[in-house]
Amino acid sequence: MTAVKWLEVHIDTNHTGLEAVETMLSALGIDGVVINDEEEFQDFLENNRQCWDYVDEELERQMRGRSRITFYLEAGETAAARLGEVRIALSALKAQRSDCGTLLMTLADMEDADWENNWKQYYQPLEIGERLLVVPEWLRDDPEVREKLSGGRVPLLLDPGLTFGTGGHATTRLCLEALEKTIRGGERVLDLGCGSGILSIAAVKLGAASAAAVDIDDKCRTVARENAALNGIGEDVYHVRIGDILRDEDLRAAIGGGYQVVLANIVADVIIGLAPAVRGLLAEGGVFLCSGIIDVRAPEVAQRLRESGLEITETRSDDGWFAYLCR
Repeated sequence: MTAVKWLEVHIDTNHTGLEAVETMLSALGIDGVVINDEEEFQDFLENNRQCWDYVDEELERQMRGRSRITFYLEAGETAAARLGEVRIALSALKAQRSDCGTLLMTLADMEDADWENNWKQYYQPLEIGERLLVVPEWLRDDPEVREKLSGGRVPLLLDPGLTFGTGGHATTRLCLEALEKTIRGGERVLDLGCGSGILSIAAVKLGAASAAAVDIDDKCRTVARENAALNGIGEDVYHVRIGDILRDEDLRAAIGGGYQVVLANIVADVIIGLAPAVRGLLAEGGVFLCSGIIDVRAPEVAQRLRESGLEITETRSDDGWFAYLCR
């Protein structure tokens, strides 16, 4: 069956021009649009600073002063006629208003299969440390994957389409590398800020007896469980809970303590907040592995960990990010 070809149409404007462009398109019968608003992006950054220590400068640069409306047309004569209508309407809007930015229209060709599958090219099997191989689930039977697994690596199957951590970021790699040297077999593991569940699932695959995963985002419940299932890990050994461990007393009671390994791949501010509670979660001789710490915050986090009675026994860094292994 021949793939349907589409045109991806972008109109660059600014925050002020978004409503005018959207109204113009609606009058032409084009209502299924995607809106990227610069002001909403900046508001989101300002109101969620506690969730990160670093925002990609290139992304900020791209968004600065530009909002964009995107829509799709099936390629063909009808699309050509519709684009002609849009160009005429844009010219009229430019003549009427000078406060709507560039109103530049650009096009890109794509096939229907591209929408669903092109992103997969960016995810390939990823060797981490000496033992792990992170494998996108659609490549589980790939000959290259089988060859690498024949050398004794432990497969960690993930569905990147479910978003969250996939092992490609330096902070996740640092944790996984430390984790494979920490897990000896039979440990109880607690994963705070679990996201995709990649760390706690890896711990079980490496030999941990069980893992409890916690996140404040309810979407993580489904994502982590599905990734665990991909790896043949059932809910009898893998539990996902949603909530804030620092504020939810019922959640803290349900989680309990006595963990041989506690993981936290989050951000500096959250790790600083968690530090005083960590010793109460650990079993005697247990370890706390934390990452997601950008280099400029690393000394501050290290100081708070030590003030909380933890000894930093190992420091790892990569690409401006730090991870600490503490006892």
